[in-house]
Amino acid sequence: MYEEYLSQKVKEIKPSGIRKFFDLASQMEGVISLGVGEPDFATPWKIREAAIYSIEKGKTFYTANQGLLELREEICKYQKRRFNLDYDPIKNTIVTVGGSEGIDIALRALVNPGDEVILLDPSYVAYMPGVQLAGAVPVTITLTQENQFKLTPELLEAAITDKTKLLLLNFPNNPTGGFMTKEDYEKIVPIIKQHDLLVITDEIYAELSYDEKFCSIASFDEIKDHVILISGYSKAYAMTGWRLGYVLAHETFIKAMNKIHQFVIMSAPTAAQYGAIEAMRHCDSEIESMQQSYMLRRNYIVEGFNNLGLETFMPQGAFYIFPCIKSTGMTSEEFCEALLNDQKVACVPGTAFGDAGEGFIRVSYAYSIDQIKEALGRIELFLNKIRK
Repeated sequence: MYEEYLSQKVKEIKPSGIRKFFDLASQMEGVISLGVGEPDFATPWKIREAAIYSIEKGKTFYTANQGLLELREEICKYQKRRFNLDYDPIKNTIVTVGGSEGIDIALRALVNPGDEVILLDPSYVAYMPGVQLAGAVPVTITLTQENQFKLTPELLEAAITDKTKLLLLNFPNNPTGGFMTKEDYEKIVPIIKQHDLLVITDEIYAELSYDEKFCSIASFDEIKDHVILISGYSKAYAMTGWRLGYVLAHETFIKAMNKIHQFVIMSAPTAAQYGAIEAMRHCDSEIESMQQSYMLRRNYIVEGFNNLGLETFMPQGAFYIFPCIKSTGMTSEEFCEALLNDQKVACVPGTAFGDAGEGFIRVSYAYSIDQIKEALGRIELFLNKIRK
């Protein structure tokens, strides 16, 4: 009977497909989980030490709503040093509780009921609910393995209507590992400019780019003021539990987002902010070390899945592969449930990330080579059973 009290928007939102399989796996012993996108590295000690020291010194109070100015300055220096992007720490920067809050407040600050927001399919599970909760209308573009899950100009142009206001990008991509080069962006930037679109670009995996150099769509001057850049610390610095992110955008957008942020959040965790200052100043080498480790794991797991007959393209970023399981004759959900029950290996159905994910599974390689090797062996046993 209590269902009748719930918001219609909330009732219409589907539970996370990632959490479903994570919860199932957590109830079983001996499970190898390749499902959760969380680095297996501990946060670098220098970062932890800086946060601990801030607490010992009694720095436990609220910070400014937009975050410590010292941190915002380091964010802008970092983006300039690493990606050649120019932002002002006061006008263009806000520190958030993870990149997820940044996406949420950006959507709520920018869209009105009835506005259309273009999403990529497959895409991260939080985007669709975020658009729906903001009152906008999601319009999906189906990305394909044949195009390495890139956004092409033809696909973008076909999705735009007179109601389109915003395009939400995520490259390197979760769940596919898809990647957009500077040359790829050069093909869609004129379309964005022509149709006067806003762009939210989730660049949480920017540092985890491999054979190709990462390029932000915010680096194109002709649309930079229309771009809201979201990033954070969870992936590059192995700081998932710290819940810290940031937004870089035009001053008008930052002011609007800060209105929402100051009422629902107040400010991001203080100790985490002090840790992040140390991260951006002195942990470039730790980023590079983790990136190299992920690249070795990527090469190993892609070869392993292809040898098993589950076609997998070579992702250029993030720490996921998106193997095609259509050859098994099973749906994504059926495959993941059967694999978990039979061999205690947890993966995520591609459909957790949108309808276009049917026939695929998401596999994270943010795990040790030994775990990946054991998982591949179990998957081979499972495939041998179902192929008989």
